[in-house]
Amino acid sequence: MRGFSKKTILGFMMIILISLFTVGCSKTDKVQNAFNEYKDKWIAKDFKSMYAMLSTESKAYITEEKFVERYNNIYDAIEANNIAIENNGEVEKAENENVLPFKLSMDTVAGSIDLQDYKVKIIKEDKEYKIKWDESLIFPKMIPNDKVRVDDKEASRGKILDRNNKELAVDGELSIIGIHPVVFDKENKEEKIKEMAETLDISVETIESKLNNNSNPDHFVPIVDILSNDEKTKKLSGRVDEGILIKTKKSRIYSDSEALGALVGYIGPVTEEELQQNSGKGYGLHSLIGKAGIEKVYEDTLKGKNGAKIYIERGSESIPIAERELENGKDVKLSIDSELQAKVYAEMNGDKGAATAVDPKTGEVLAMVTSPSYNSNVFTTYITKAQSQKWEGNKKADMENRFNDVYSPGSVMKLITATAGLDNGIIDMTGTKDIKGISWQKDTSWGGYSVTRVTDPGRPINLRDAVKYSDNIYFAQVALELGSEKYIETAKKFGIGDKLEFDYPMDNSQISNDGKLDKEILLADTAYGQGEVMVSPLEVALAYSALGNKGNIMNPRLVLSENPEAKVLKEKTISEANLSNLVEAFSAPIKDADGTAAGAKINGVNLAGKTGTAEIKSSQSDENGKEDAWFVALDTDDSKIVLSMIIEDVKNRGGSSVVIPKVKNSIEYYLNSK
Repeated sequence: MRGFSKKTILGFMMIILISLFTVGCSKTDKVQNAFNEYKDKWIAKDFKSMYAMLSTESKAYITEEKFVERYNNIYDAIEANNIAIENNGEVEKAENENVLPFKLSMDTVAGSIDLQDYKVKIIKEDKEYKIKWDESLIFPKMIPNDKVRVDDKEASRGKILDRNNKELAVDGELSIIGIHPVVFDKENKEEKIKEMAETLDISVETIESKLNNNSNPDHFVPIVDILSNDEKTKKLSGRVDEGILIKTKKSRIYSDSEALGALVGYIGPVTEEELQQNSGKGYGLHSLIGKAGIEKVYEDTLKGKNGAKIYIERGSESIPIAERELENGKDVKLSIDSELQAKVYAEMNGDKGAATAVDPKTGEVLAMVTSPSYNSNVFTTYITKAQSQKWEGNKKADMENRFNDVYSPGSVMKLITATAGLDNGIIDMTGTKDIKGISWQKDTSWGGYSVTRVTDPGRPINLRDAVKYSDNIYFAQVALELGSEKYIETAKKFGIGDKLEFDYPMDNSQISNDGKLDKEILLADTAYGQGEVMVSPLEVALAYSALGNKGNIMNPRLVLSENPEAKVLKEKTISEANLSNLVEAFSAPIKDADGTAAGAKINGVNLAGKTGTAEIKSSQSDENGKEDAWFVALDTDDSKIVLSMIIEDVKNRGGSSVVIPKVKNSIEYYLNSK
């Protein structure tokens, strides 16, 4: 027989080595695959499927029910979320088992934790790779009979305060009106249910449903959460012997006022989407979060961070896992005068609209009102039948926030046009325009379109007359003489078309849809506040504040705790040379008996301002369009307040005459209170 050659022997050896390597790789891959499958189920919190992958020995040690219950209880208690698991080294081979090191991180009630020293034992059983489980796969330092504990320290949410430190939102206590069934059911049950329903203004069915869902007659059945000082609470107190109980709970309490609802907002339970958006910020499954208003905008400032400690309890020993120190939320102090806010809201009397009051010299926003609005407490207590009927009747109009919307300004835009005309020499205070009739167009190129005015004085008019009578034709002619470039330049000096940096999100104003005024009719219409120009009540107030602050517009400020310093936003928007002329011209509508705002006159107070009616219609001939009414006014002597207000849908109700007394009464109230 011939012997094997060296090449043949080497070939056999290579085959053997490759086979051994392939077997080794295959085994390692299977171990890794088993771990990956287990890891994926862990990340998904699919504890039942995790249990199915345990070894026979592990299943003898712990039942499926106990396994699933233990993981659920621990992960719920620590509020585990965003679990991530990764290998932390190579597979270590030991006798009859494979050990794989890994690390785990997750968000918890005590913050993010990152545990590096996990080890999982994986064994081959019935041709499959199984997990050899013990308590160290909950937390690496755990051993049998250990317990996981969580100590919570609840952070207080920062207060929301007005300028005078009046509490607008604060952590406090609500009353819980409920029933002790075993006592309540003894006598007159139906009569007591009916009485409670009438007192609380809820349906009998609401109470009956909650009682029927209770399985233990000795358990307290909560019916509604309610303000502790509510008259309804007083009516139902002291009736323990009848089975009507009143307990207390911690809650957010708001100023009992609709005037402040949309501005202050409210908080509510965090949603799954909000948890994802705010990952890593200390929110858990049971957290509350700002849903609207200042509560939402300043959530990061107000919320605070709960303190928490996660630890293993082993007899008298405490083994720490994670800890986060308590951080209480910070207060937010507003520039709002809550009494003025209430007065303005009361004057608006449920009309749809918005109003903003500003201190011309400091830029502090004194009132920011949307009407109608809501009482924020309705979101932390309960909804009565009357409230439900109101929402149904007005299609939840009180849930719309209008003070940060932009509107067509109507004739309040004429301050910008007048300023542009004076700045560019188009208007001379002694000069006049001889306008005939109540309808005008530049030439026949305008086709059937014309600019109209309400009053024809029957004589040439100057700027003061044009403001007093709100003459659209006069201002349209001024704008056409100016041209679009110079007009836009002045509008930008007042901030129109620029993003307003403010403590509360606002819709952006615009001079037109594309920022241009390259068509004659559009330019003419813009001059008297029609066209495509859009502004907010705040921007109107700021524009007119220049009349009371030496031509300067201050940076508007709502949150004094974040923005304490008064700063000029637009310097010399109105020049010194033109200021007194504009004050005189825009005082005429109020000062003169035949002015459009003569009804706003306050004895002993010099006011300047302007009415405006914005027509919202599809074409000039549209007779079914709506009309919004504006009025803006300020006291020109001391310049303590400028207030702009818009009331929607005033057609056939008197136009701007609807809004004039509302602004007048609010300004008079504020000046008398100072």
